[in-house]
Amino acid sequence: MTLADCDRVSEIRIRGWQRAYRGLMPQSYLDSLSVAEDAALRRERFTRGGGGSGEVVNLVAERGGAVVGWAAVGPYREGEVRTGDAELYAIYVSGDHLGSGVGHALLEESVRRAGTRGQARRMYLWVLKENAPARRFYERAGFRADGTEEPFEVEGTAVPEVRYMRPLPH
Repeated sequence: MTLADCDRVSEIRIRGWQRAYRGLMPQSYLDSLSVAEDAALRRERFTRGGGGSGEVVNLVAERGGAVVGWAAVGPYREGEVRTGDAELYAIYVSGDHLGSGVGHALLEESVRRAGTRGQARRMYLWVLKENAPARRFYERAGFRADGTEEPFEVEGTAVPEVRYMRPLPH
């Protein structure tokens, strides 16, 4: 990912939230999400070292020269503490490329990169408990729910997350 990709990545991310979380989160919250605000925050984080050369690796998938997907991976966060394991922070694919293999390719490259960095033995990720399509996607890729749940609230609505884990290749 480059700094120039931030606007497109934010568009994919925000539209992904609005599509995937419809009915799982308050619609007023989803409608309030701003691509421009997300892009500004993403550019600021990217220039601070979160672009791919530091602890966090941002990956994009392209088709025909256009960015169609994005994933971010880095150290697993246990609260504010970084651990020796890896975490998939995010993965989103543009709506017109869902089911085309882009998400799978981004996920596998994230797993590969995490397995070659440091001593990480596992990769974790968090997914909304009620997001059945995302849970099936991760399960097909070898991730398994490990029984850990986190409360998450959006505008007073509980949207709990479950943690998934997959061993990393070395």
